[in-house]
Amino acid sequence: MTQENGFPKDFLWGGATAANQYEGGYLSGGKGLSTLDAVAGGAYKVPRKVTFKRQDGSLGEVTREESLPDGAVGYIDKDRYYPSHVATDFYHHYKEDIALFAEMGFKCFRLSFSWSRICPKGTDEVNEEGLAFYEAVIDELLSYGIEPIITINHFDIPMYLADHYDGWSSRKVIDYYVFLCETIFTRFKDKVTYWMTFNEINFLRSWTQIGIHSVEPQSKFQALHHIFVASAKAVQLGHAINPNFKIGMMVAYIPAYPMSCRPEDVYEGIKRNRQQEFVMDVQCRGYYPSYQLKAFEQEGIHIAKEADDDAILAAGTVDYIGFSYYMSTVASSDPNAERSEGNQVLAYKNPYLPISDWGWAIDPLGLRISLCQLYDRYQKPLFVVENGFGAIDEVVDGNIHDDYRIAYFKAHIAEMKKAITEDGVDLIGYTPWGCIDLVSSGTGEMKKRYGFIYVDMDDQGKGSLNRLRKDSFYWYRDVIQSNGSEL
Repeated sequence: MTQENGFPKDFLWGGATAANQYEGGYLSGGKGLSTLDAVAGGAYKVPRKVTFKRQDGSLGEVTREESLPDGAVGYIDKDRYYPSHVATDFYHHYKEDIALFAEMGFKCFRLSFSWSRICPKGTDEVNEEGLAFYEAVIDELLSYGIEPIITINHFDIPMYLADHYDGWSSRKVIDYYVFLCETIFTRFKDKVTYWMTFNEINFLRSWTQIGIHSVEPQSKFQALHHIFVASAKAVQLGHAINPNFKIGMMVAYIPAYPMSCRPEDVYEGIKRNRQQEFVMDVQCRGYYPSYQLKAFEQEGIHIAKEADDDAILAAGTVDYIGFSYYMSTVASSDPNAERSEGNQVLAYKNPYLPISDWGWAIDPLGLRISLCQLYDRYQKPLFVVENGFGAIDEVVDGNIHDDYRIAYFKAHIAEMKKAITEDGVDLIGYTPWGCIDLVSSGTGEMKKRYGFIYVDMDDQGKGSLNRLRKDSFYWYRDVIQSNGSEL
């Protein structure tokens, strides 16, 4: 691995987004509805709500963590604001945005495809206009020498599959997902090299993300098994279509430190880390780890498998591990320890770390720790595909002075460099989250901004959608140009 200034000379610097938070155009170009199109906006500590219609025609809403009534279907209330419908409108601004990414010097750009834009119902009916849109985006990226990194499915499912199949509860959805993969692998086999099958697979748990009505553990883990099988089939299929494809998994990695050296706290840390290691073990090693099988046994969970499922998992292991890193957390055996907010998790507060305005621990060294733990455990190439700092930005005379964001990235990139040069980690790229402002997945807000590029849009979806370069835009441009030597 040839290195320049600590980073490989072909290191993939870029940025990351998701269709449901960035793309917009929710009914444009033949797109069908997705589950996230029925999720209204929220706020910090104000949960986002799923709106639905019961079988008797009455309307209701639940939080994204709750079960939907049997037979309920997603419903769009014309009087509610749904952030995904416009998001920050990449659909109509993709040429402008990609030109800005090129100005920053991006080597790659991670985006997700909307399943319901390509297959409006999620079935085997293809919307050519949707495919043509993504082809235009990919061609625009390639015209600037920017490598497309494609997340095949990012936190949603076509609403039709949720309404009519109970989402990933049904094995039939495996076939539909594989059909989607065959469609895009074939269409883009000479234009895309890097793929990820599912976003943050350890956070897939409800109607919003996977279309299941019940969020009981039995339902969730059975659906997750179907997702594992679908991912493994996609890996095998992709390699058959183009052996040069690099097909990875993606996990939200939040290392859990023990609160103390008390053995009870250390063991709590082991248990918490297993919640994310489990999904990597299946996708990187090709089988369910013994600790998870024991957990299923103790919780009375039975995973229904078909005869060849285990062989499929073994044959469909991934080429690399993509992961998000925003924060670390703490594990404690003391139920009265102080709690802290986090990236879709509730954990214990680390007294040694500062926190963001949204309660997330800021821990640059934790990124190096994560890289070491993952590479030591799996010995597969790693790709930091999300990392970033949500904050409130102020526009002053047309400028956004975001020194706080620069400080965050500077510290995290420095730790990545140490992981490569001092720990021997094989790290292939870095795509900070929300390289351009987009809607927060957790809260549905716009004021929680991550981007190097500001988008004029507020929490109610009002604004000009004009793009502005923040100070961090120019800083990150210099980082890329120097291949990480200038921080």
